Amino acid sequence: MLKQTLSILALFLLFITSIQAQEVKQVVSKYDPNELFNPLFYKEHGNQLRTGSGEPGTAYWQNAADYSIDAKLDESTSQLSASVTLTYTNNSPQQLGFLWFQLDQNLFNTSSRGFAKLPAVGNSRYGNSKNTFEGGFHISSVKVINTVSGKSTETSIEPYITDTRMRIDLPKILKSGGDKVSVRIEYTFIMPEYGADRSGVLTTPDGKIFAVAQWYPRICVFDDVQGWNTLPYLGASEFYLEYGNFDVSLTVPNTHTVVASGELLNPSNVLTTSQLASYKKAISSDTTVVIRSKEDIKNPASHLSSPMVTWKYKISNARDFAWASSASFIWDAAKINLPSGKKAIAQSVYPAIASGKDAWGRATEYTKASIENYSKRWFEFPYPAASNVASNVGGMEYPGIVFCGSNAKNGSLWGVTDHEFGHTWFPMIVGSNERKYGWMDEGFNTFINGIASQDFNNGEYAQGDMDAHAMAKFMYSDRSEAILKTPDALKESNIGLSLYLKPGFSLGLLRKEIVGEKIFDAAFKKYIRDWAFKHPTPWDFFRSIENSVGEDLGWFWKGFFLENWRLDQAVSKVEYLNNNAQNGALVTIDNLEKAAMPVILEYATKSGKKGIIKLPVEIWQNTSSFKVRIASTEELETVTLDPNKVYPDFNDENNTWKAQKN
Repeated sequence: MLKQTLSILALFLLFITSIQAQEVKQVVSKYDPNELFNPLFYKEHGNQLRTGSGEPGTAYWQNAADYSIDAKLDESTSQLSASVTLTYTNNSPQQLGFLWFQLDQNLFNTSSRGFAKLPAVGNSRYGNSKNTFEGGFHISSVKVINTVSGKSTETSIEPYITDTRMRIDLPKILKSGGDKVSVRIEYTFIMPEYGADRSGVLTTPDGKIFAVAQWYPRICVFDDVQGWNTLPYLGASEFYLEYGNFDVSLTVPNTHTVVASGELLNPSNVLTTSQLASYKKAISSDTTVVIRSKEDIKNPASHLSSPMVTWKYKISNARDFAWASSASFIWDAAKINLPSGKKAIAQSVYPAIASGKDAWGRATEYTKASIENYSKRWFEFPYPAASNVASNVGGMEYPGIVFCGSNAKNGSLWGVTDHEFGHTWFPMIVGSNERKYGWMDEGFNTFINGIASQDFNNGEYAQGDMDAHAMAKFMYSDRSEAILKTPDALKESNIGLSLYLKPGFSLGLLRKEIVGEKIFDAAFKKYIRDWAFKHPTPWDFFRSIENSVGEDLGWFWKGFFLENWRLDQAVSKVEYLNNNAQNGALVTIDNLEKAAMPVILEYATKSGKKGIIKLPVEIWQNTSSFKVRIASTEELETVTLDPNKVYPDFNDENNTWKAQKN
């Protein structure tokens, strides 16, 4: 009996091998279902810190960083002098003997690692190898302040500085579970004219515009994932920061207007009587109100008499602080209507050369619309103000303030405004690690931007439906790279593709074609709510979405995020059952590349009848070739895969079968 069974098994295996050999001979496929549908997609189990459902666990913790900063701007030299006091709270379960800080301004000198990475010829967004500017922080004093029973002691520290990082060894161990320490740092630096397209100084006919960011030593994140996050600032990878409260005083020439992250605390001390009245009017106005006009720029009566003026700002539960100052600013504003009824103000500052209804004259309208839309769709805007600054920065975001190109107009100004304020949600509210996972910042934002453009002003700047087949040829060309790569490790020419376009497109595809808009939107809102003001990883996001939509999406994350796999579905054969069209047809479809997607098959008969068959992605779980039965009673004229071109099929030349003409 055993011998007979083994003989039958051997014949069966020979038969199967023969069939497989015929299939391989007919169609060469790169697809491996076991690789794509591997049950061990998640290599680690959930725990008390980060759960299997993608939520923060009951033991989740993160440290806090509160800043008090006093700064003074010298307009003639572009020098900033400042004192920052950080109060750092160690909520971790570990004791800390030292602190790491980011010194991002150190990128802007010829001895930095980032400068060394600049191309010898050609242009880079992050600098120019021919530039001899020697910037960076000049730190004159570092003191650790410990307070015990109301008594404070100061200890001078000699910091260890390496490139864009600084380590401070503490004179006393910072205990776990909520112990605090304060560090005061005195420093100066000269602002670079072009700060890697994230800050800068723009000269206009009416004065310089200072867009000030990465301007104070910022504590590195200490987290449960890898402890201290000390990747250097090289230009491409952005930021990973702790949350806290900011109290900031900014002393500038009396001709300047200052906008910054958060709420202006002393408007009556920095504005003239008429400006203050317009400012108060704007706070409750749905239409744009001019606070400082073009005529005010050169009118001495529009300035306070004191040669220097101190503007005070405050923002709570934020991960950064930025500001802008200039004598050339026109300033207008309007009320932001938030779902909860809380008050907030949208405002724009820009030079006269950028004014006009086709340019920055609509910037506040765009700002207000963007903030209101995202607040309604996803999560309420948490800050008291949203400030849009015209500058020589093409587009960069910070809590409550963004820098956009002063030359932007019409749709391009709407697009950059909406994109930069979209970053309020990613990564300002959902605080992902941009140094490592730029797609969780830029890609998520690109995704919500696409929806917002449909929403704004009845689709004034909306784009039509995209041809995913044409996009696939670009997104998955031989020069393309995977989404899940550290930005610094990507070719600079691929950053827009890998971090913006591909993840934005992929999330839109997941939403519209795979799980459905309603359930995806609910899942996305839950992810934002769960991780608001916290630090999620990619795995937290993947788990969160899967648990909310009730689908195993490991195949999707694997093929389109972790890897750079192409999709190529093909119609390889059409035949009639028993060679009789009245019995129906069998269509053989092949999956030829390493990625997979559901199938949309459209057919048309000789008489013109049409039908659509939709098949789930699970048809590819154990095969690279699948037969579809069409219950027709006449000959077919055409069979087409993905007729509306919604899936990123890299090669659509094999998507259509046509009957041969007699």
